[in-house]
Amino acid sequence: MNVQEQLDKLKLYFSKDISQKFKVYLTISLVWIILIGYLTWWNGLKSPMLDKSFRWDEWFWFGIVPALSPYIFYHIWKKKE
Repeated sequence: MNVQEQLDKLKLYFSKDISQKFKVYLTISLVWIILIGYLTWWNGLKSPMLDKSFRWDEWFWFGIVPALSPYIFYHIWKKKE
């Protein structure tokens, strides 16, 4: 499957009428990702170590994975039409 087919599927998915409930869940997920990114950045700045860089692994495991896992489980377990 090529990239253009995937982009067409995404466009079709997001061109549908998105329910209010899904918008709330999506907003909560994005706020979570941004909040964890901010906290990861802040902890990196306040770290007593010399390395003040952004910790991408912490942001991924504590921000991205918890925010996206409900959508993945929903996609796996939803009833086929």
